[in-house]
Amino acid sequence: MARKRILIMGAAGRDFHNFNAFFRSRRDYEVVAFTATQIPNIEGRRYPASLAGRLYPKGIPIYPESRLEELVRKLKVDQVVFSYSDVSHEHVMHLASKVIACGTDFRLMGTRHTAVRAKKVPVVTVTAVRTGCGKSQTTRKVALELQALGYRRVVVVRHPMPYGNLERQAVQRFKTLEDLARHDCTIEEREEYEPHIRRGTVVYAGVDYEKILRRAEREADVIVWDGGNNDLPFYEGTRTLDIVVVDPHRAGHEVLYHPGEANLRRADVIVINKMATAKAEDVRLVKKNIRAANPGAVVVRADSPIFVEDGRRLRRKRVLVVEDGPTLTHGGMAYGAGVIAARQYGAKTLVDPRKYAVRSIKETFKKYPHIGKLLPAMGYGKRQVLDLEKTISRTPCDVVLIGTPVDLRRLLRIDKPAMRATYKLAEIGRPTLREILRKFGFKGR
Repeated sequence: MARKRILIMGAAGRDFHNFNAFFRSRRDYEVVAFTATQIPNIEGRRYPASLAGRLYPKGIPIYPESRLEELVRKLKVDQVVFSYSDVSHEHVMHLASKVIACGTDFRLMGTRHTAVRAKKVPVVTVTAVRTGCGKSQTTRKVALELQALGYRRVVVVRHPMPYGNLERQAVQRFKTLEDLARHDCTIEEREEYEPHIRRGTVVYAGVDYEKILRRAEREADVIVWDGGNNDLPFYEGTRTLDIVVVDPHRAGHEVLYHPGEANLRRADVIVINKMATAKAEDVRLVKKNIRAANPGAVVVRADSPIFVEDGRRLRRKRVLVVEDGPTLTHGGMAYGAGVIAARQYGAKTLVDPRKYAVRSIKETFKKYPHIGKLLPAMGYGKRQVLDLEKTISRTPCDVVLIGTPVDLRRLLRIDKPAMRATYKLAEIGRPTLREILRKFGFKGR
């Protein structure tokens, strides 16, 4: 029987995982190509033979998604597998229509065929319905609560961000800040790994998530899956608790985006975050959608209070706000913690950086015009970091306010006074995450 010819659409994350977990050793399928979007500098490369396995001695080419229909026809593709996250249902179906119009099948994969099962330890997964809901602070809170419940060795495994050499990034372990430099991490990677490391938590990431899991199990009493975008988790445990974060600042999105709605429907626990700064009617809509989609889920009410070092210095100042890049770009947000902090502390105005942006930062504004008077902390490589530095330098302001999870003052040369806005998850009332973890059997050793 001829092998089915497969094209996997992705963004250097879920696509590689679906290949590794399901297709890599299957002789009834032949993956002829990946396509890439969202992340710069991925297309034009190859998924290396050392990771692709014996059936792919030359590796697998990665093309830009813009060539989708041409590739489907040219490569005689039998099935296209959609494998990336944080896109609207409408966007997914437009792509499906393009593929189906070529006479080819369009496929979405669930966790039954893609989740890798831990053999020795329980797993807590933290995912979301959109990028920027507050997964990072929720994951940190969960890790702290597990430690308080008696788990001495909590290991976090982070959703992939393989922007460099894929072979060298197959399995990465981060215990110290020096490990971040050794692995040549981008700003996006540092934003996710560094807060865990500073709390003494070991972090794993990379490309081959079964190998990562087997390594992590050797030193873990419990594993916390730290999701990316609004993707489905990659892992299941000997016991599994799925926690999903929703954002009332984007009320309704919890049922309008893929695979965020799937996360909402499969969750054991749903955290409604940012409640203190959301409109009451938006919170009501989110609660209504939760009741309709997943009435059995346990709901946690929460906020992400913002802290600014000497915030009085923002009063009546012209402020350039630098926010988390993915949250503003494909996450669709028009503001973040920095904007909220600037308003709380009486900033005179937010300075618009768009006319001062250079090269790749300028292109980011063109691609995502909704961003407005904010600067996304884009740092997918050294050249883009330099573009970010130059954009900050060219923008006239009194203060640079950094609203990213990592302190950019240590990573960039900022030639202006700079301050940082930080945030953490705080439950409102009961149940608390600790109570829920205990109820679901996470009681330590």
